Amino acid sequence: MGQTQLHIDLSALQENWTGLDACSAAGVETAATVKANGYGLGVGPVANALAKAGARRFFVAIAEEGAALRAALGPDLPIHIYGGHMQGDAALISGARLIPMLNAPEQVQRHRAALPGHPYGVQLDSGMNRLGMEAQDWAALAPDLLAGPCALVMSHLACADEPDHPMNAQQLAEFRRMTDGTGVARSLSATGGVLLGRDYHFDITRPGIGLYGGQPYADARPVVRLSIPVIQTRIVAKGETVGYGNSFTAPQDMRVATIAAGYADGIHRALSGKVTLWHGATPCPLVGRVSMDLLTIDVSALDDAPEALDLLCPHQGVDDIADLIGTIGYEILTSLGQRYNRIYE
Repeated sequence: MGQTQLHIDLSALQENWTGLDACSAAGVETAATVKANGYGLGVGPVANALAKAGARRFFVAIAEEGAALRAALGPDLPIHIYGGHMQGDAALISGARLIPMLNAPEQVQRHRAALPGHPYGVQLDSGMNRLGMEAQDWAALAPDLLAGPCALVMSHLACADEPDHPMNAQQLAEFRRMTDGTGVARSLSATGGVLLGRDYHFDITRPGIGLYGGQPYADARPVVRLSIPVIQTRIVAKGETVGYGNSFTAPQDMRVATIAAGYADGIHRALSGKVTLWHGATPCPLVGRVSMDLLTIDVSALDDAPEALDLLCPHQGVDDIADLIGTIGYEILTSLGQRYNRIYE
């Protein structure tokens, strides 16, 4: 095995979608968010697997992602663009039959001028202050927008991964105030919102990270396994150092494997001296620094020199690694490098 192998369990992905779909009330549609190239896993295989599981609507971040998804998914299923209609997007939106979620009056003007009669949605700011139309702009534009080919009105929760956070109820109330009685399909919840309960589900939910095995969906099946090939093993004598900066000194004679991945492949340098890799059920700690293309791993506990070691596996998921460096599983997933050989299982 000369190339790092990223194994992607499409059946686990499908099971996670089915589990989140089962959390919703009857009549609520469960869509799927597949932005950032399917959270780093490959948007074509991911979206097609989710469509086979039952997803009938998809969300991406920008029009270029939507066009790539349309080419992979086929002509029929709706694809929404969270970023709305940006300057220069008209040809992509029209050609790929995308639905931009208009975020501001200038996007409304741009879309109406470039693509009159083309369907759109509207994203509202219910308190996150990131994307979405402000309440006063919505009040002024709603009568006209709701009369047009408006496919969806949505907003996004800021603190859905903290069920007791007061911001959840505050945003729910504001979203209801802005949208009750509109007669248009509504969406408020991604993964965290799905888990908050049916008050947050409205007509469409749009889970993302939970599909890929990440928190806050505790019942998710792991979707990825990252297996990194060993280039070389050596004996490091007691007192010798390993890697840049002499950052690790061997406390006793040990066997060290050098493996073929590094920070150029999305393995954060901040994991230096913190992360463990696995050979089956045997932990093998990283020693020395994460470098651009290489990691050095203590394999003294193994009887034989290994052919590969796992960074992501049943013993260690994306959130476990994220916790080591104070980040989130989303960042670990979407950083997975393009040099990996993605194997769909």
